[in-house]
Amino acid sequence: MTLADGAAPLSRTPLHALHLARGARMVAFAGYEMPVQYPPGIIAEHLHTRTQAGLFDVSHMGQLRLIGQDAAAMLERLVPGDVRGLAPGRMRYTLLLNDKGGIIDDLMVTRVEDGLFLVVNAACKDTDTAHLRTELEPFVTVDACDGQALLALQGPAAAAVLARFCPGIDRIPFMSAATGSFDGRPCQVTRSGYTGEDGFEISLAAADATAIAERLLAEPEVAPIGLGARDTLRLEAGLCLYGHDIDTTTNPVEAGLAWAIGARRRANGGFPGAATIVAELGAGPRRRRVGIQPEGRAPAREGTVITDPAGAPIGRVTSGGFGPSVGGPIAMGYVGSQFAAPGTACALVVRDQPRPARVVPLPFVPHRYYRG
Repeated sequence: MTLADGAAPLSRTPLHALHLARGARMVAFAGYEMPVQYPPGIIAEHLHTRTQAGLFDVSHMGQLRLIGQDAAAMLERLVPGDVRGLAPGRMRYTLLLNDKGGIIDDLMVTRVEDGLFLVVNAACKDTDTAHLRTELEPFVTVDACDGQALLALQGPAAAAVLARFCPGIDRIPFMSAATGSFDGRPCQVTRSGYTGEDGFEISLAAADATAIAERLLAEPEVAPIGLGARDTLRLEAGLCLYGHDIDTTTNPVEAGLAWAIGARRRANGGFPGAATIVAELGAGPRRRRVGIQPEGRAPAREGTVITDPAGAPIGRVTSGGFGPSVGGPIAMGYVGSQFAAPGTACALVVRDQPRPARVVPLPFVPHRYYRG
């Protein structure tokens, strides 16, 4: 891969050689050289994950530990989630917010023995780490787990496959964590994911990543999956991608993420932008994130203007493309709240031509998370 003159060199994950050996097409993503697809192609990889199990290299994402007995209470000053209420070994999706209630990043937080374990977005991990250190230290130690890799095993066969190496892991609840070993190598496993399927994330020493990935890929149900299918899977599942569907100009209510604001936090506040967010919870936001189903076969990409049937602009697409499981184009975007009801007719301006579409409920495909 070549870089433009003056561009910073791309980082590589511990699985870089494995990706090349399996014929991956590599692209620049969030400062890393990452596999976008393998020889079978994005659609085949997407459908394999929906029916069997896909292995994703997500080692580019940030892994952080917040160490200290006050870690949960201190983190609650920065996020709207109920972190103090997390039981040991349980995890929660939450959001780092700025003073106006805008979303700095979305992340997963897990209660571990010595504090909290966070997974943050790759493009945000340096600024997130700096922000957390500024706000939390010296009361809480912010430890960047730079020597760790992260794998995601997703799909209906994921639990059965992983249980062959980590007995009993298939019985842990959704949104929980367990420490253990994989072929004698220490690891931490969480049960969640960003595909809409049941699945797991495996945090382990970078030096062990290739051996464990190869062991998983030797199982008949497992195939390597690139960033391309990861994006189509999360879009079908109606899940936000930071920097596209959410950013510092959006707040949790208009983004459809109000469920991530704990009841105690709604009542007591104490997080950035609380006054604005609580007011919108009561009165409703001026715009909302919605699903959009285009008619025909032409996909609407990010930035596409959304209009009402008369041609007046009412919003913009933030994520869009072809949904392999849906069998046609799908999109998400923001529209004025008066246009957000499912069934509302609209149009998408694709190549200067308005194309009919309608607002539909999210997700586009049902979530199949493990519920016990």
